[in-house]
Amino acid sequence: MSKLVTIYGGSGFVGRYIARRMASEGWRVRVAVRRPNEAMFVRPYGVVGQVEPILCNIRDDASVAAAMQGADAVVNCVGVLNEIGKNEFGAVQAEGAERIARLAATQGIARMVHISAIGADPGSDSDYARTKAQGEAGVLQHMPGAVILRPSVIFGTEDQFFNRFAGMARMSPFLPLVGADTRFQPVHVDDVAQAAVQGVLGRAVAGVYELGGPEVQTFRALMQQMLGVIYRRRIIIGIPLWMARIMAGVLDIAKFISFQLFPNPILTRDQVKNLRRDNVVAEGAKGFADLGIEPVTLEAVLPEYLWKFRPSGQYDDIQNSAGNLRI
Repeated sequence: MSKLVTIYGGSGFVGRYIARRMASEGWRVRVAVRRPNEAMFVRPYGVVGQVEPILCNIRDDASVAAAMQGADAVVNCVGVLNEIGKNEFGAVQAEGAERIARLAATQGIARMVHISAIGADPGSDSDYARTKAQGEAGVLQHMPGAVILRPSVIFGTEDQFFNRFAGMARMSPFLPLVGADTRFQPVHVDDVAQAAVQGVLGRAVAGVYELGGPEVQTFRALMQQMLGVIYRRRIIIGIPLWMARIMAGVLDIAKFISFQLFPNPILTRDQVKNLRRDNVVAEGAKGFADLGIEPVTLEAVLPEYLWKFRPSGQYDDIQNSAGNLRI
């Protein structure tokens, strides 16, 4: 019988790519999610019955344990960028990660891959970065042979980074940026998936890997590149951090007094704290080279999915080519 991997958050942005690659490796894939009915799209990643979404709440021991029953490996892709309801940073990124590792060790599961993030730091003033570090510590406490991946900002067809700002550029002549001079090292989602698969298959040495793409650019430069891809000219406005803190504070207060009816998907104080720091691979850190993976460039991928934000969508290139024809 083929081996089985349980992927927590396997229908999410990163998880679905890992699920697809594990299915292509011939493994059975169990996709553990809160809403399995909304994850049925993962089934065609393999043959009939090879990839199955199941119900799981990462905050519950029994639920997590049941999802990994009989598995040969587990992958944790669960994380949150904004706290909503009971899905707080500590409950999901620290306690949830530790819970998966603890129960995996109890069940004798040999391998674990954990998706963390560049900037994970137990001493950070950011709840997001601090709980990411706490999650890593919890994983290593119970699964010292785990592979931990720390990607920079991840891009790809379903991303909430370039898609979000390209959507804003379609509607507004201005593009406001918090931390415009902060540096990022964008990494393609499928490259992160390849790294995770290396860990599941035992082809990666245990430890922490920081994953960044070939280019290091400021937030402003990334937006300029994105605008070039979608053929739009917009005024990029760098918002000072002191002003961003005030704006985020007002939005967070609105979230609190509305009893989270307004979840504040725009900007939080915690996000402002993270945007003060560069999000790049640390000098001397293990990375893609140690995994035998050559990451793809932004230039090679962005046009594949941002074309829909161009003034004429898929027809822009055709119109430009027609305009160059000489009769």
